Amino acid sequence: MFESFDALLLARLQFAFTVSFHFIFPAFTIGLASYLMVLEASWLKTGRGVYANLYRYWLKIFALTFAMGVVSGIVMSYQFGTNWSVFSDRAGPVIGPLMAYEVLTAFFLEAGFLGVMLFGINKVGPRLHFAATCMVALGTCISAFWILSVNSWMHTPAGYEIAANGQFVPGPSWWAIIFNPSFPYRLTHTVTAAYLTTAMVVGAVGAWHLLKDQGNLGARKMFSMAMWMAALVAPVQILLGDLHGLNTMEHQPAKIMAMEGHYDSHPEGAPLILFGIPDSEAKRVDYAVQIPKASSLILKHDANAPLAGLDTIPDDLEPPVEIVFWTFRIMVAMGVAMLAVGAWSLVARLRGTLYSWRALHRTAVALGPSGFVAVIAGWITTEVGRQPWVIHGLLQTAEASAPLDAPAVATSLLAFIVVYFCVFGAGVWYILRLMAKPPQRHETAEPTQGPVRTAGITPAPAVEGERP
Repeated sequence: MFESFDALLLARLQFAFTVSFHFIFPAFTIGLASYLMVLEASWLKTGRGVYANLYRYWLKIFALTFAMGVVSGIVMSYQFGTNWSVFSDRAGPVIGPLMAYEVLTAFFLEAGFLGVMLFGINKVGPRLHFAATCMVALGTCISAFWILSVNSWMHTPAGYEIAANGQFVPGPSWWAIIFNPSFPYRLTHTVTAAYLTTAMVVGAVGAWHLLKDQGNLGARKMFSMAMWMAALVAPVQILLGDLHGLNTMEHQPAKIMAMEGHYDSHPEGAPLILFGIPDSEAKRVDYAVQIPKASSLILKHDANAPLAGLDTIPDDLEPPVEIVFWTFRIMVAMGVAMLAVGAWSLVARLRGTLYSWRALHRTAVALGPSGFVAVIAGWITTEVGRQPWVIHGLLQTAEASAPLDAPAVATSLLAFIVVYFCVFGAGVWYILRLMAKPPQRHETAEPTQGPVRTAGITPAPAVEGERP
C-alpha cells in the first residue's frame, strides 16, 4: 500500500516526528534541572521548608521527563544508521566524535550523579546532595553544547577537509569545527529557550493552583519565581534571536528570505510582512499585511538598505517557503506572548496583586505549553529552512538518504507513531497528574539530619537490660 510513497519524504517525516517528540523533553529538563538547583540552593541558604517541598515536588516530574528524553533520544539516533546511512558515512568522521564527546562528558556526568540526586536526599549530606544536583544541571547544559555543535556544523560547516573518498574529515583544528560560525548564537538561543519553556510550565502549574487556593505558599512561591524568569529572560531571548537572525542572514540568506517571505529583491528597503499567504508557484505573498522598509531596518539596521530575495536563488535550491514563513511567525508570536505575560507580572507585583489577579493566572495557565510550541516551531524553521541541504552548501538531503524502499520506511514510521503516542502519551499523562496535585499549602520545618549510615556500620538497637 506504500509503493506510491516517496521513501525520501517518509524518511524525512520519520526523523522530523521522532526529533520533535524528543526535543520536547530536553527543552524542559535543561531548565528544570537548573530550577531544582536554585530551589536546593535557596533551601540550604535560608533553611525554609517551602523550597524543600518544591524541590521534592518537581524532582519526581524531572525524573520522568529525563527518562523519556533519554529513551526518545536513543531511538532517534538509530536513524542515522538506518534511514541516513549515506550521511553517516560521509559526515561520520566529523560528527561522530562530537556525539561521542556528548556521551563521555554529559551523559556519564548525569548518570553518575542522577541516582544521588533522585534517591539520596535523606541518605547523603545536604552539601553532597546539592553538588549532585549541580552536576546533573551542568550535564544537561554540556549535552546541549555538544548536540548543538553537531547541528550547527551542519548549518555552517567549518574546519573540515574532503578526503579522496568524499568523506568530510577534520582539518588541522577541532576548535574550528566545534565553534563553527553559527554555534554560539544557536547555543545561547536554544538554552535560553529551554529556561523560558520551564518558566512557563512552572508558572502555569503555580497559577493553576493559585486559582484554586490563593493561600497555597508553594504555589505562590513557584509562580513568583517563574514570573521573575519570564520577565527577565524573555527580553534577553528576543535580543539573542535578533543576533541569531543576523548570523543566519550572513551564512544562510535563503533561509531568511523564506522566513521574511521575500520572493523579490528590494533594492531600496524591504518591507516586514507580518501576515500573508505565501504562493511559491506565483512567487508572491497574497493578502500581505506589511510595514514598509521595516525588514531592512531589522536585518541591516538601515531602513533603505537593499535586501536580496528568492529571485536570486535557483528554484531547486529554495527552501519550502510556506512552512518556514508560518513556523517563524508562530515562534515569534509565542515569544511576544511570553514577554507580555512577564511584563504583566511586573505590573501585578507593583500593584500587590501577583497572587490574586485571576486574569493573569488564567493567562499563565493558557501559556503553559507556549515554550514547547516555540521551540518546536523554531526547530522546524531552522531545519526546513536549510533545505534542500543536509550539510549546507555541500551535501543535499536527497543524496544523504539510505537506499531503502518506501514500504520499509513507512512501516517503521507507523510503528513509531503508535508506540510513541502510547508509551510517551502515558508518561505525559502521569506527569500532568503529578502537576495537578497541589504542593504543600504551608511551610513545613525541615529537620537538619545527617546522612543515613550505610549497612554494616549502623549501630544496632540496644537490647533491653543492656547498657546502651
